[in-house]
Amino acid sequence: MENNLRQLAAYAAVARARSFTAAAARLHVSQSSLSRAVADLERQLGTLLLERDTRNVQLTVAGVEALRIAEQIVNAHRSGMKELERFLLGEAGTVAVATLPSVAAVLLPPAIAGFRRQWPRVTMQIMDGLEQSVLGRVLSGDADFAITTGEPSGQLEHRPLVRDRFVAVLPQDHPLAEGPEVSWEELSREPFLAVGPESSVRRLTDAAFAQIGVRAAPATEAGNVATVGGLVAAGLGVSALPALVLPLLGTGSIVHRPLVGPVVDRRLDVALRARRALPVAASRFLETLEDSRARHNDLPPGVSWAL
Repeated sequence: MENNLRQLAAYAAVARARSFTAAAARLHVSQSSLSRAVADLERQLGTLLLERDTRNVQLTVAGVEALRIAEQIVNAHRSGMKELERFLLGEAGTVAVATLPSVAAVLLPPAIAGFRRQWPRVTMQIMDGLEQSVLGRVLSGDADFAITTGEPSGQLEHRPLVRDRFVAVLPQDHPLAEGPEVSWEELSREPFLAVGPESSVRRLTDAAFAQIGVRAAPATEAGNVATVGGLVAAGLGVSALPALVLPLLGTGSIVHRPLVGPVVDRRLDVALRARRALPVAASRFLETLEDSRARHNDLPPGVSWAL
């Protein structure tokens, strides 16, 4: 295949120049090697492509069609090799990040905007979902890395990125909204609107109630936090959510107050497959996130960079 590509490139150069001498000079090869390459191509195709005499080179009918196809193949090969080079240098390709919806909507956009200004040829692919599906994307190789909750395992390496504090989410006119903060015990006495059991948020709220020895039976469960926000705004109950999800709740009639007794933080880590090197572009985007953490770039209220 490599020889065929060379033959096609040699033929295209001669056919365009209508001269073996000029084509040889352009390609920096000897005229004899160029002549052999074209002759070998003609022999493989079983047809004459060029009509030669001592002074002129003319294309046959087959030669005209062969030139069109040869240039398509040579140009596609050249373009593909340039694209591969850009990928290997981290200047092109796709960075695939699996993450929770709140991270995808709130934390990542500023980082992606800054990264794309520097590397405009790199495409970002964001795969948002719940904790287990996000981690599964990394383990399967679909994602370069994840930003999520969860404990380190033998297969995944975790690097702390941010923490966000749990807050009470209340209807605007709720009595608990009158104070500067709300305790988990106070929250447990109200109709509690819970995120579904598959969510990492639910695991943490259940653990917080268990820590103070109470069980807040959900009055209603919802599959995502935006739905919970709508239910709270409608006055159907209260909830506890991490601060990073608050921008996803919309502009309904809700307020939030810090939760105490205990203070509960959710830690979000970068999760990577252990002992696996990242593509250059993915590694650069991860460096962008780490740089934001090192510089203590601004984060939404209630969210802080993890130490």
